[in-house]
Amino acid sequence: MVSTAVALGVTVATVAAFTAIGLLAARGRVRSVEDFIAVRNTAGRGTVTATVVASMMGAWILFSPAEAGAAFGGLPAILGYAIGSMIPLLLFIPVGMRIREVMPSGHSLTEFAYARFGAGMYCFVLVVSVFYMFIFLAAEMTGIAAALALIAGVPQWQTAALIGGFVLVYTVYGGLVASIVTDTIQTLVILPLLAIGFAGALYALGGSGELHAAAVTADVTLLDPSFRPGVEFGIYVAVAILGANMLNQGIWQRVYAADGEASLRWGFGAAAIVVVPMILLAGLFGVAAAALGLTEQGTASIAFFLVLEEAFPTWVTLAVVVLAVLLVMSSADTMFNAIASVVTADLARLFDDADQRTLWFGGRGLTVAVGVAAIVVGAQGYSVLELFLTADLLAAAVFVPFLAGLYTERLSGGGAIAASVSGIVVGSVFFPFFRGPLAATGVALPEPSFLVAFVGAAAVSTAFTIGAVALTDADADLDAIDATIRNLDDPVADGGGQ
Repeated sequence: MVSTAVALGVTVATVAAFTAIGLLAARGRVRSVEDFIAVRNTAGRGTVTATVVASMMGAWILFSPAEAGAAFGGLPAILGYAIGSMIPLLLFIPVGMRIREVMPSGHSLTEFAYARFGAGMYCFVLVVSVFYMFIFLAAEMTGIAAALALIAGVPQWQTAALIGGFVLVYTVYGGLVASIVTDTIQTLVILPLLAIGFAGALYALGGSGELHAAAVTADVTLLDPSFRPGVEFGIYVAVAILGANMLNQGIWQRVYAADGEASLRWGFGAAAIVVVPMILLAGLFGVAAAALGLTEQGTASIAFFLVLEEAFPTWVTLAVVVLAVLLVMSSADTMFNAIASVVTADLARLFDDADQRTLWFGGRGLTVAVGVAAIVVGAQGYSVLELFLTADLLAAAVFVPFLAGLYTERLSGGGAIAASVSGIVVGSVFFPFFRGPLAATGVALPEPSFLVAFVGAAAVSTAFTIGAVALTDADADLDAIDATIRNLDDPVADGGGQ
């Protein structure tokens, strides 16, 4: 086991270095609220690719895919995770171009929801989106806290507070500018570290032949691509990831950051290709952990680090600690800034006379509050995968009617709400994690199933959306949406602009 002092020292050095990078990158470049929450049309192809990869690929890739491989269906579960992570990035190419066409001056998905559907659907999208981003943050803190507790005995609250606190410093100061700059550098470090970690594990554990033999001996289904539970997991996790990322404000910000359609297409397309091997490599650690008999009840979520502890010398373990910390930072700063942008844009709409300083402190203040709450939840040690699936279920029911509003003028706010509610109801009835609360009501419930819950939520929501479009004629004016967006470019005196 790595000593607690050494692990904390490496962690502090890593977060301090990237905090300094973020602060320096933002100095003099954040002169207005607009600068803080949007870097519109400034990111080229490489930058878009790097920031999208870093934003999506948080520390969860060291936990959830490995947990899926160890406990939810082996190889097909990992493949589903990888493909499911690729699909939304590819879909964001046409959707992103449509967003920039319909609302070129926009800042957030909640702005669009309000302008397109009205207050009711706006509230729905706001709650689901912020809840997902909060859960994402909490899951990141949970994962890294559990990892350092395992390999170095670091108390979970210390890890969560340390990393969350440093990320808040440069995010609250530098906004999206700091996030994108640090994302780019973090991606350049993360990719080789992950590849080296996997290659090192193969070598230390005797090579792919030894691991294959161990997996077949331990459980032949681990490597069976047709293993039904794994296939089912792959299907519903793909639906879950798709819905969640369509309502991820951090991705919407990066759609606007691209300096043109070519950079948007190339950046998101390249990111979609890059994330597949990342998740496959991380997930295979879960298969290795199960094959070697390292996972027990309740430990599948840290399968990656169980293999790490089993196979790697101390110096390699410390390198992977750096990898995990960077993954947390790269996604946490995205979520912090995404929440700030949602809050700031909504304050500007709700209070027409709100000055820059009110918007500034409102957005930053709530970001800090959400960050502290995520740090507290992250220190509790919940399952990373369970946290994600809970938030993903709501998103799976809401994303289709929400996105439909970009393409049709016939869908009303009431129709979108009805479609979303129907999907949530169907999904909740089958969702295993909701069995306790629902059973307490005395209602007869069907057999729980993640597959039916996610696919049912998305399918029913889609069917209601199609029906609402066919039966109503809301006649919304998509061309008028951009005119409702308030510009936030008035200068403001803040630390980044002095």
